[in-house]
Amino acid sequence: MTTLTAPTASTTAVADEPLLRVTDLSVGYPSGPRRTLTPVVHDVSFDVSEGRTLGLVGESGSGKSTIGRAILGLVQPQSGSIRFAGREISGLSRRQRRPLAREIQVIFQDPYSSLNPAMQIQDILAEPLIAQGRSLRDARAHVRSLLDAVHLPSDAARRVPSEFSGGQRQRVAIARSLATDPRLIVCDEPVSGLDLKTQARVLDLLIELQQRTGVAFLFVSHDLSVIRHISHDVMVLLRGRTVESGSVREVTENPRDDYVRRLFMSSPVSDPDEQARRRAALRELPPVTTPGG
Repeated sequence: MTTLTAPTASTTAVADEPLLRVTDLSVGYPSGPRRTLTPVVHDVSFDVSEGRTLGLVGESGSGKSTIGRAILGLVQPQSGSIRFAGREISGLSRRQRRPLAREIQVIFQDPYSSLNPAMQIQDILAEPLIAQGRSLRDARAHVRSLLDAVHLPSDAARRVPSEFSGGQRQRVAIARSLATDPRLIVCDEPVSGLDLKTQARVLDLLIELQQRTGVAFLFVSHDLSVIRHISHDVMVLLRGRTVESGSVREVTENPRDDYVRRLFMSSPVSDPDEQARRRAALRELPPVTTPGG
């Protein structure tokens, strides 16, 4: 029987403030011989509330993964604010961020490279629990509930990552992200390496787990069809700037911007006739221009 519960709020939240609030975020990476910062994200703002999913969508180089990395503390913003549960977290040191690791987790694009190939699944999933002070016995009992929650058999605990398919490995990665009962999970292209059928199963699993636990997702993808499947709200990025944002139905069914229409037309579909119609419509769209440029 699965024993997953809703995340416990260990950080004091501010009344009427969403779980995550990003305001005027700008991020740059050093480049060139003088290591000058090259802007990648420009003045981006959005909110993510408890139990909801915001999809960040855009092509390669749009800055969507960089935003996720800034929230995880893997890159430092040039300017702007990142507030989690009412607390500013963008300027915290690695030591100060350590308690946040329990509340903010991540699912990476490549499940195999993010799982230690030499470790059994039970040890991979138990590791963060033992680090928090749980006994080995208690941690392994929780591992069994996590495997049940992601619909993997109990004997999966004693296998190593190479014994699983890509979709199963991603389920293991999802289980690991849920181990500490987080309040927010950053999903960085978690289904892009999977076939369409497996993608749908993993997305449905994430939706099921969100409904059960109340966890919030920041879901990063280049595929607007994937975003439409899982998200409540969506923000479309182009070259580090916001092109369009709103409810997922509003943005995907009635996009105002030609770039958003282009993204939709570029999404693969299984129906060859519909794919041909999309390609024809794509050729009719005007060239892309940078917002604010």
